[in-house]
Amino acid sequence: MIRSLRRTLRFTASLVDVYGTGLIFTGRSGIGKSEVSLDLVERGHRLVSDDMVTLTRTAENVLIGHGREYLKHYMEIRGIGIIDVGRMFGVRAIRQQKRVETEVELVDWRPDVDYERVGLDEQHKEYLGVKIPHVVLPIFPGKNITVIAEAIALNLHLKIYGFHPAREFSRALTEVMESKTKLQSYLEKDFE
Repeated sequence: MIRSLRRTLRFTASLVDVYGTGLIFTGRSGIGKSEVSLDLVERGHRLVSDDMVTLTRTAENVLIGHGREYLKHYMEIRGIGIIDVGRMFGVRAIRQQKRVETEVELVDWRPDVDYERVGLDEQHKEYLGVKIPHVVLPIFPGKNITVIAEAIALNLHLKIYGFHPAREFSRALTEVMESKTKLQSYLEKDFE
């Protein structure tokens, strides 16, 4: 693994603490990163930074994200303008920094693209020499991105505690198929 000599990186994104998991939302300008972040805050999660996130590698496999000092916890919502999340929702809705544990890349839905459906083929992205899970989330009107973001955070918790839902599902499905094959083989030879 090539180690990065840089220890900080700044880029356009939103960072939210969702159930204790640092989710960094990336995607093209105007795709809805701020709106998803605002919706998560309204549901009780905590905004770290909107629009500009600075990543700092603090240990071999740890990325800490924070916002720019002058932006504090301000957020731009197209059609409304600038809002102050800390004053609007209170101190429970913000935090100064958070470990970045998963990137959620928001992309426009395309019917010709084959998106991950099972979760066995995990993707990762590397920042400053640290790999984090990378989820590509296709969006379209009416899709509840906020609930999906919460599910991404909770799914990561399960994996950290040793339970991988996609692998467990695959194992159980394989057992069912093997069991049916054995039964079918047995019944084929039963001529009563």
